[in-house]
Amino acid sequence: MADAFDRLGYGTYELTDGEECASGVAHAIETGYRHVDTAQGYDNEASVSAGIDRTDVDRDDLFVATKLSTDNLSYDDAVETARASRDRLGVDSLDLLYVHWPINSYDPEETLPALDDLVDDGVVDRIGLSNFRPDQLDEAIDGLSHDVFAHQVECHPLLQQERLREYAVEHDHWLVAYSPIARNRVADVDVLREIAAAHDATPAQVSLAWLLSKERVAPIPKAADFGHVEENWAARGIDLTDDQIARIDALDRGERIVDFEAAPWNGS
Repeated sequence: MADAFDRLGYGTYELTDGEECASGVAHAIETGYRHVDTAQGYDNEASVSAGIDRTDVDRDDLFVATKLSTDNLSYDDAVETARASRDRLGVDSLDLLYVHWPINSYDPEETLPALDDLVDDGVVDRIGLSNFRPDQLDEAIDGLSHDVFAHQVECHPLLQQERLREYAVEHDHWLVAYSPIARNRVADVDVLREIAAAHDATPAQVSLAWLLSKERVAPIPKAADFGHVEENWAARGIDLTDDQIARIDALDRGERIVDFEAAPWNGS
């Protein structure tokens, strides 16, 4: 079980090519990342494990998170597939297991007890939720015996998720930010370009630094290109001024990258 949760993680979404994923994970770990995020739906858990095996870093020093697919949220399926994910990832227990989306087979009366039992049985160390509305978070937190460690949602300067960030602080869990550079749409934002120039950085690095400046926020950028992986890691060294943070705070457009009809925020 990893004790340290590194706020800047390495995302593996769309790294479906086995060699690309394994080499990406290995390079990220060698660069300094210790928090690796995957999902059953990414179909790359075994490749993530292979990448970890290529490094000299002990698995106990890594924080490995995965997510239950939307078809695996009944009690029996959640328990069975979580164990399979643990085995594919080659860990004694999953540091963090999320419900990827509260849709399709999600049923609080089935899914939440499964998560609790997985923790009790030592298969999972921490429980996470992903893409939940505030009312769904309330229901899940009330229904779980164990604490929620993280809530993962899209979050970046163009979709700042202020309400969910405040919720994370209030309930003492992490907001894990996926698509933290808005698939590099941030590169086209003049304010971010200006601030980046002042720091001899990129708009992507500034976006990550802005997220890291926020309380209880942990971005997990995905990158296959080794140079981008290193640039993202270097964002930890950017110290934004209060004025720069305020200018970025004013950029929120509610602009989603990940959106579809069945998404929770489009429902009732």
